[in-house]
Amino acid sequence: MLLAINWAEVGIKAAQLLLSLSILVILHEFGHYITARWFKCRVEKFYLFFDPWFSLFKKKVGDTEYGVGWLPLGGYVKISGMIDESMDKETLKLPPQPWEFRSKPAWQRLIIMIGGVTVNVLLAFLIYAMILFVWGEDRTPINSVKNGIWITDSLMYEAGLRNGDKIVSIQDKAVAYFEDVNKNILTAKKMVIERDGQQKTISFPTDLVGKLVESKRRRRLLEMRVTPIIPEFDKKDTSYASRSGLKKGDKVIAVDSTTITYFDEMIPLVAKKKNSTVTFTVMRNGELLPIVSKVNHDGKVGLGIASDSVYSKEGLFAIEHISYTFLQSFPAGVSKTFAKLGDYIEQFKLILRPETGAYKGIGGFKSMGSIFPATWDWQNFWSITAFFSIVLAFMNLLPIPALDGGHVLFTLIEMITGRKPNEKFLEYAQIVGMVLLLGLMLYANGNDWLGWNK
Repeated sequence: MLLAINWAEVGIKAAQLLLSLSILVILHEFGHYITARWFKCRVEKFYLFFDPWFSLFKKKVGDTEYGVGWLPLGGYVKISGMIDESMDKETLKLPPQPWEFRSKPAWQRLIIMIGGVTVNVLLAFLIYAMILFVWGEDRTPINSVKNGIWITDSLMYEAGLRNGDKIVSIQDKAVAYFEDVNKNILTAKKMVIERDGQQKTISFPTDLVGKLVESKRRRRLLEMRVTPIIPEFDKKDTSYASRSGLKKGDKVIAVDSTTITYFDEMIPLVAKKKNSTVTFTVMRNGELLPIVSKVNHDGKVGLGIASDSVYSKEGLFAIEHISYTFLQSFPAGVSKTFAKLGDYIEQFKLILRPETGAYKGIGGFKSMGSIFPATWDWQNFWSITAFFSIVLAFMNLLPIPALDGGHVLFTLIEMITGRKPNEKFLEYAQIVGMVLLLGLMLYANGNDWLGWNK
């Protein structure tokens, strides 16, 4: 069965991804550019995207050609006398010139090479700071979640969790806020929960992440357990629920003849009525009303859950809103950046352990685009861009030839030993690094379209 593609949503996601990557690439390369110019290196090219055979735009100003390529896989600056992806061997056969990268002392070359990563980290600081300053931060204290958890993934049920369990700790560490639960589970081996007044230890399988990738799950593993309160329907919503007569604020008391308390209890009851009808008994303004709705072939009526603010008012959990002054936002932005970096490093470690199956989740541009929402939301856009900036900084520091980290490694070896690596060796290392990166890119994007990450 072919699935209909909402091209408007695809276009919005693609536009956000393109804009986000363009910002990150330009600023990353600017970090190399400005430090190279600072140490009086000649910069021959500064390009957004790659330009094999031709470019979409180019203009030469002084010694530098500025342009936009047609291949959106990154960008680059071409610094004279540097062994990079251009593999310009002819220039390297000539004697070093004062304006060339290779003629500069090691400490200056090191600063030039970490310039891009430095800008990415500073950018993440700035974006997170401004997000906190403009929008603040909402957090849900886990001790305020009265009804416990709602299991939205069968793997959590298989591990031994049940709806209504209350989280005590994850990997022997208390969790302060519910927003941290799902990301902590991915790298954890165990969780302690409270059920019926008794504590119980839940063990997670080593290959949990791999199983999640194989099953194509996109939702969070756990949600807060909530009552079935009808949310506001979007004007464009054409679901059976929106046409049934249900209204915002209605509270579902029963499905057909079965009384329910929680949203998760309603789902299987509705699912049993595929291609039929279901009767919801709702409480509206103190009055019980029967509402009949059709059920589609998937056993759904198109009913979502209400916003967190609705349930907060109901007293099911508390939402702490934290506002930041302009000055307070900067240290908070730094703290958030390092916290996100720490989370990413922990998840990256899983990829290096084949038994976890995390390597199956390595994705390319399709996976990156899917992270963005289907509607344009600036808070989400900047939050995702800040995270991508952290990822770009971390990945570029990996000690792989052709990445900044490879250049940094060879420069540090030179500074420690006092001996500069042979240029022929650097050329070969650059080729090996480019082959590795190309292979990784093909694998990641292949995962998106053909493999686990469909």
